[in-house]
Amino acid sequence: MPESFVKKTPKPKYDVILIGGGIMSVTLATLLHELEPEMDIAIFERLGRFARESSAAWNNAGTGHSAFCELNYTPQDEDGNIDISKAENIAEQFEVSKQFWSYLISKNYIQNPKEFINSCPHMSLVFGKDDVDFLRKRHAEMIKSNLFKGMEFSENFEKLQEWIPLVMSKRKNYELLAATKMDLGTDVNFGALTRKMGAFLAEDSRVEIFLYHEAKDLDLKSDGTWAVEVKDRLHNHSQEVVANFVFIGAGGYALPLLESSDIPESEGYGGFPVSGEWLVSHNPELIKKHHAKVYTQAGLEAPPMSVPHLDLRIIDGEKALLFGPFAGFSTKFLKEGSYLDLPESINFKNIRSLFGAWWHNLPLTQYLVRQVAMTKSQRMQHLREFVKDAKEEDWELKIAGQRVQVIKKDPDLGGKLEFGTEVVVNENGTIASLLGASPGASTAAFAMIQVLEKCFPEKIKNEWREKLLEIIPSYGQKLSENPELTEKIRNYSKEKLELEY
Repeated sequence: MPESFVKKTPKPKYDVILIGGGIMSVTLATLLHELEPEMDIAIFERLGRFARESSAAWNNAGTGHSAFCELNYTPQDEDGNIDISKAENIAEQFEVSKQFWSYLISKNYIQNPKEFINSCPHMSLVFGKDDVDFLRKRHAEMIKSNLFKGMEFSENFEKLQEWIPLVMSKRKNYELLAATKMDLGTDVNFGALTRKMGAFLAEDSRVEIFLYHEAKDLDLKSDGTWAVEVKDRLHNHSQEVVANFVFIGAGGYALPLLESSDIPESEGYGGFPVSGEWLVSHNPELIKKHHAKVYTQAGLEAPPMSVPHLDLRIIDGEKALLFGPFAGFSTKFLKEGSYLDLPESINFKNIRSLFGAWWHNLPLTQYLVRQVAMTKSQRMQHLREFVKDAKEEDWELKIAGQRVQVIKKDPDLGGKLEFGTEVVVNENGTIASLLGASPGASTAAFAMIQVLEKCFPEKIKNEWREKLLEIIPSYGQKLSENPELTEKIRNYSKEKLELEY
C-alpha cells in the first residue's frame, strides 16, 4: 500500500467525492475521469485497501451475471408462459460492463485481463419432470433472443456426463435431469479488477485516494454543495470536506450514510443484513471434473439470492470449487463493520417499513433461522444433492461478504424486500447512492452510467456523448433488437478480454 494514500490530508473542496473503494465507486471515478479529465475527484475508503468488502474475490460468487443460468430471472406465469424480458436486461447490462473493461484494456489503462475475467460455461441444472419441462420450455424461449444464441439444452445422460462429470458421478441413468449450457459465461474476480482500476486512477494528480478514511456524516450546505465529515481512522482525526457531487458506494454502509444526508428520497428505506457462507474445495481431483458454474432452482420460501450453485472459481491464477450460498446472520452492515449497525439504523421513519417487511416475510425469516443453525454436516447434505459422493474432508467452510437487503416503504404492506440493485438520487442530482445486492458487481458499468444520466443529464446528452460512445459502443441501443451489433461487440470484448467465446 503506497504511503501517500495514508499520509496525505484531503483538500477542503473537490468537484466529486466518492465514498467507498469498491467496484461501483471505482467504476464511476474511472468514467468521470475519462469524460472530464479536469475534474477533481476524491475517493475515501475506510479500510487499508480497495475492494476488501463485497468486491473481494471470495466475498461474492464471481459470476458474470448474464441470466444464462439464473432461473429466477425467467419467471413462469400461471398459464405456463415464460417471460425472458428481465433476463435480456441482465444480459445487456453485463455486455455494457464487458465493453467498459475492453475499453480500459484497449487504452492500456489496465492489463492482463485473465487476472480478473475468464471464460467459464454457465449452466442451469434441474431435477424431476416438472422442472425438466420448465427448462426445456425456457430454453426454447431464450434461443429466440440473439442474446442467448448458442445456448444448448440436453436431458441426455451421456451428454450431461460430458458437460458436468463431477455432478453426474454416481448417478443412475434413469434419473430425470436436464441442463442448459452457455459457453459465453464468465468467472470474474471483481477485487482484482477494482484494484487495477484504482492503480490507474492513483497515477493521475486530479484523483486523490485516501485509505483508512471513513465518511461519517453528510450535510447539505446553503449553496447546494455537500459537506462530508471524514474521519482519518489511523490518526483519529476528523475534518470537513466539501464537494459539488457525492456518490455513496459504501456497500452496507450506504444506507446509514444516505439517511444522514436527510434527502427526502432516502425516507422509508431500511436494511436487513444477511451474510453468506460457502463450502470451498481446493482438491485438484475434484476441480478437474468441474469446469462450469451450475445453478439450480431455489428451494421453496428461499429468497432469490439463495439459489444453490456449484462453481469453478479462478482467483489469482488458482482454481477452486465453491458451493452455496448458505445464509448467515450478523447485525453488522459490513464484514468489518460494527454489531451496532442494525440497531442504530432503525429510526422513526423506517420502523414501519422494517416491521411490515418482517411480518410479510415470516417464511423468509424462518428460512434464515434454519440456515444459521445448520452444522457443516447438514451443509454437506445439501452439497450431496449436487455431488453424490462429496466427502467432508474435501470441503471447508468460508465466510462470504455481508449484504444489506434493502427494505422499501410500501403503502399496502408497510415495507417490502427489494431484491435488485437500486440507484437513489436526490431531486437536483447532487448526491447518489447505490443500494441492494443482486446482480451487483456485474452491472457496475451500467449502474454507474445510470448515475451519470440522472446526475449529469445535460453533459451526457451533449459534451460527454461522443466519448461515452467510444467507451460503450452500444450506448443508447438495445442489443436484444440488434443481432449484428450484439455479435460485433461480443467479438470486440472476446478479443480485448482474451475470452474463449
